[in-house]
Amino acid sequence: MSRIPTLNLEHATEITRPLLEGVQKKIGFLPNVFQTLAHAPAVLSSYMQQSATLGKTSLSATEKEAIFLATSQVNGCDYCLAAHTMFAGKAGLSTQDILAARQGHLNAYATLARQITESRGHLSAEQIEAARAAGITDAKLIEVIAHVASQTLTNYLNNVALTDIDFPAIVA
Repeated sequence: MSRIPTLNLEHATEITRPLLEGVQKKIGFLPNVFQTLAHAPAVLSSYMQQSATLGKTSLSATEKEAIFLATSQVNGCDYCLAAHTMFAGKAGLSTQDILAARQGHLNAYATLARQITESRGHLSAEQIEAARAAGITDAKLIEVIAHVASQTLTNYLNNVALTDIDFPAIVA
């Protein structure tokens, strides 16, 4: 049971209602994580703006999902693992790819995200060189860091709140 109750559209403020309605329209339902974020309108708004902006990075949908899955695995967020397992499947990742991404093995982006999350950003020179050797430019490195940071917000929120998972169950 969630430690922070969700706020449905009927109880949303003038600030959060249009944001929540936009999420509902885009995804097809209103995930509990957004209804939890709605308790803090400025944080919900900031998260939505950041997500929209990060959606414009040079990373592909599968690279982003690999980052989200690796980060969520390290942070132990079952909610985000369930959500991004679904989104990764829609982006074209197979069940095997999703499991590899969670462990940081799918591609250089998953590896880098896992390393950043595990080390809290304290990468070794060898890790950075390996990322560069795999084709990750400085610009992409910064984009990966931004995606890890954004994902960590929702990971921590869901871990603290024990947000009820409203996505399909994840593969073990």
